[in-house]
Amino acid sequence: METQIFGETSLTSVLGVPVTTTMLTSLAVSVVILAIAIGLRRSLARTPATRTRALASMTVEWLDGLVRDVAGREEPALVTLSGSLFLFIAGCNLAGQLPGVSPPTASLATTSALAVVVFLAVPVAGIRARGLRAYLADYLRPNPLLAPLHLVTELSRTLALSVRLFGNMMSGHLVVALLVALTGFLVPMPMMALDVLIGILQAYIFAILATVYVGAAIRGGEG
Repeated sequence: METQIFGETSLTSVLGVPVTTTMLTSLAVSVVILAIAIGLRRSLARTPATRTRALASMTVEWLDGLVRDVAGREEPALVTLSGSLFLFIAGCNLAGQLPGVSPPTASLATTSALAVVVFLAVPVAGIRARGLRAYLADYLRPNPLLAPLHLVTELSRTLALSVRLFGNMMSGHLVVALLVALTGFLVPMPMMALDVLIGILQAYIFAILATVYVGAAIRGGEG
């Protein structure tokens, strides 16, 4: 029996869970990123003095500094979360440049799942860093009557994360696909290059916003 998930028909099911093309593409992107990471790690272990290692060190130091500025302290777990989000989203966006492949981020299911990850990471990080009582106290400031408004803010920004990424990637992919269908492959090349740039920029924006949201929960009412 076919199942519709966010308008996408399932291909099959595994243990009763529907499997769609978006899920398979996301899995493939994850496997490729993991394989590249493992390959780079082994390569750098053999030959540490390389430009690749220098670039990797600069990237990690930059991300460490960003998280430190936002959270007010060292947070390796947040660095890992932000970096993973960026790599996955960028990989999904770049996968959309392959013929016949729709980027997983052009599906509301994928962007919603990513936004839910950030939504759940906020209270987990806040409670882990400051304790349950101190974290919940933020919802009562400056007035307990504003607690529902704080909750609505949490939900609305999660929705905004999902819809922003979904809308930008879906529209960009559709425009490029339409140009290719109408004019052939060579003419839309500049547009495809722009689409790649936009895809990386959207991954960066999503990761930065996730860092800000989680970092704010860790920092709480400080400063």
